[in-house]
Amino acid sequence: MIQSKSDVQNLCFLSANDLARQIRRSEISAHEVAEAHLSQIEEFNPAINAICTLVPRQDILAKADLVDKQVARGEDIGPLAGLPIAIKDLAMTKDIRTTQGSRVFEHYIPDFDSLHVERIKKAGAIIIGKTNTPEFGAGSHTFNELFGMTHNPYDLARSAGGSSGGAAAALASGMLPIADGSDLGGSLRNPASFCNVVGFRPSLGRIPSFPKVNAWQGRLGVEGPMARNVEDCASLFRVMAGPDIRDPISLRFENDLSAELKIQTKGLKIGWSLDLGGLPIEPVVAEVFNAASIHFESLGCILDDTVLDIRESMDVFKVIRASNYAESTRGFFSEKKHLLKSTLVKNIELGYSLTGMDITLADKHRTQLYQRMLKYFESHDFLVVPTAQVEPFPCELEWIKRINDVVLTDYIDWMSICCLISVTGLPAISVPCGFSDNNMPIGLQIIGPPGQDWSVLQMAKMFEMATGFGKHRPPSLLSH
Repeated sequence: MIQSKSDVQNLCFLSANDLARQIRRSEISAHEVAEAHLSQIEEFNPAINAICTLVPRQDILAKADLVDKQVARGEDIGPLAGLPIAIKDLAMTKDIRTTQGSRVFEHYIPDFDSLHVERIKKAGAIIIGKTNTPEFGAGSHTFNELFGMTHNPYDLARSAGGSSGGAAAALASGMLPIADGSDLGGSLRNPASFCNVVGFRPSLGRIPSFPKVNAWQGRLGVEGPMARNVEDCASLFRVMAGPDIRDPISLRFENDLSAELKIQTKGLKIGWSLDLGGLPIEPVVAEVFNAASIHFESLGCILDDTVLDIRESMDVFKVIRASNYAESTRGFFSEKKHLLKSTLVKNIELGYSLTGMDITLADKHRTQLYQRMLKYFESHDFLVVPTAQVEPFPCELEWIKRINDVVLTDYIDWMSICCLISVTGLPAISVPCGFSDNNMPIGLQIIGPPGQDWSVLQMAKMFEMATGFGKHRPPSLLSH
């Protein structure tokens, strides 16, 4: 029985796998789990602003009570049964307000679920609300005119990243045990780095997406899992992954998702790149990232200082991204342009200005990049790079306009190190790799060969075990 704030904290920071196991064994009730997380939300969300829409308390507890009745009857419940989850506000959730962080959809309540939400529900998770996101997921700093800004639990004056910033902040502060997110140019990885959690961008098509305006052309974005540790992330990934006929690029082959996460790391060749050929990196990020190399060496990995310059692919990313935003907003842009933030308007207008040849050339260059990466992974098992080029920055900055002595002209240039990986379609995970002198989290990306999603999770687990950085909690929570 939960009796104190300490009990709530202890329960809310148990791993998702432990919570699910204890619910199945009747060692704790789903009702208690829901109550604890609702208490955590009540205490910390007003300051952090991670959960932007909350389902009525009585509805959440009623669903938790149903799980407890199923357990008592000995029924076979799903792998996530009884776990509370809030869905990123870009994904459709039946009967739950879904705004995409925009005044355009301020009052929209869908009558259907996105495909991955269907799977999460089927696995028994209890959807308790939505997590905050920048408008239409544009940018890696979570704020919008509807709900305001999401703050970093490690320092409320700093950004939680984005666009899955609400999800990352909710995980870091114990409001949720697992979370979904999406990633076009780093939206699972960047906030994971900023908030000291794990964010996994799977291979294109590994987690099918539906509905989708452009199911074929120019696919960049994916849905994916987030959690406080790799094993919990892998558990949600198992639920979300797998083919579906409604998505034409849904991968028809499966990794062995039942395999253990532990692997033999001795002799694995790790490509090590601080800047992917010259991207500007803050010194504090470089220092923490380079210090993490010792942990790969302790695992017996062979580190290879990689000369891999793929910076030109940022132009490819911007073309494909702009064309996607132009098409997805076509139905309302001309009439409701005045409701959108200026950076998004500029991006959409770029999309309208593109020619067919612009898009074709972008696809050509993207194909060439993919072939280069295939060649690279003939001699390397993984590529490791920083997740973000800067540490979490002050909330009042809309976007980073200078790194070191390099002036940035676009609101997504400061996160190029994630965007470039998105263009490849390769699986990539952000895991905690240390802290700056300001005690702000820093993450690194582990990128794997085409289709090797499970191998990426396995390598991430081994790094996590060697470091323990993910076990750190925000000081503001520890003081309660």
